[in-house]
Amino acid sequence: MSAINPSHGHDLVSVVVPIYNAGETLEACLESIEAQTHRELEIVCVNDGSTDASARIVRDHAAQDTRIVIIDKPNEGYGASCNRGIAAARGTWVAIVEPDDLLVPTAYEDLLACAAELGGADAVDVVRAPYWRVVPDGKGGELRASCPYRGRVRPRHQPFAIGEGVELLRHHPAIWAGAYRRAYLVQAGIRFPEVPGAGWADNPFLVETLCRTDKIAYTDRCVYVYHERDLREAETLAGRSPLVPLERWNEMMDAAERAGVSDRRVLSALALRGVNYALITIEGAGEDAPGVRELVERSMARLDPKLVFGEAGISAAGRELYARVRDVSEPHGGHLLHLAYLAREGLYRVRANGLAFTVRTALSRRGGRL
Repeated sequence: MSAINPSHGHDLVSVVVPIYNAGETLEACLESIEAQTHRELEIVCVNDGSTDASARIVRDHAAQDTRIVIIDKPNEGYGASCNRGIAAARGTWVAIVEPDDLLVPTAYEDLLACAAELGGADAVDVVRAPYWRVVPDGKGGELRASCPYRGRVRPRHQPFAIGEGVELLRHHPAIWAGAYRRAYLVQAGIRFPEVPGAGWADNPFLVETLCRTDKIAYTDRCVYVYHERDLREAETLAGRSPLVPLERWNEMMDAAERAGVSDRRVLSALALRGVNYALITIEGAGEDAPGVRELVERSMARLDPKLVFGEAGISAAGRELYARVRDVSEPHGGHLLHLAYLAREGLYRVRANGLAFTVRTALSRRGGRL
């Protein structure tokens, strides 16, 4: 168990749980929040018009735990639910927990201990951490692996600006693997986009929270257990709503521009995400689907060719797509640059999660994103 500076050990953490028809997993989720070793919690359950047993489950828990606050509202989507919960929050810190996931028992103790070492809420706006990925093993069981940035966020000093910990921008947004100073969110006017359904609303929030401050803290202790339905969640979602990934990416770019981002490490990470989202969109819907071609062209036009062709993480298919859409020539050497990146990435993932899981993940990456 981590030791917390006594002056920060009683900080109230408002845990916002956006809930829509999560009856199958909500019980376990709430139990993991209620069991936190950091006891100073306000658990804000936002029922987004659920039609299953979710509302009853929340009421049953509230009857046993006075820390639970219930907000019932019509269905508006993930972003609106998070905004409503944050607006109602009273804590020094705000955190998000999705109702099909779990918290590690010491999650908020570890996050607040990390902030406390640096001066707490007086010195830190955002605390981030890695998480565990849980995926079906194909045999009725589950596999657990660490997330792709664990052990790789190594700022020269803390707190830091995001350029010093840019791995947090290069992978899954994972906005729930952390905590945010509530006053920072309010003063900076940071909100989730309010779009139907989940709508990838976490993507712009990621950029807003990490690019508008130089007071980020990081602990390499996993705090969250993220349940992935399969290894191709992004492609599946894009197949249902093909324009959504790139629409949210454009909002990420808008947020970066508002924040005055000029650090090329950050811009390169956004370029990697933009090209990958274009590939996901085309794979999920086809380039000739309504609106796709126009959106891809408009999105790629926002990227500097030097950033795209200098980003080792962008695959050959991604570089080819960008060159074709922008009608520019692809420079020589990109293939070798990417092969070196794949070698480094593969070595890291084998060390972190073993050969079998690494190969399985690689085989799931169709569409040229390797």
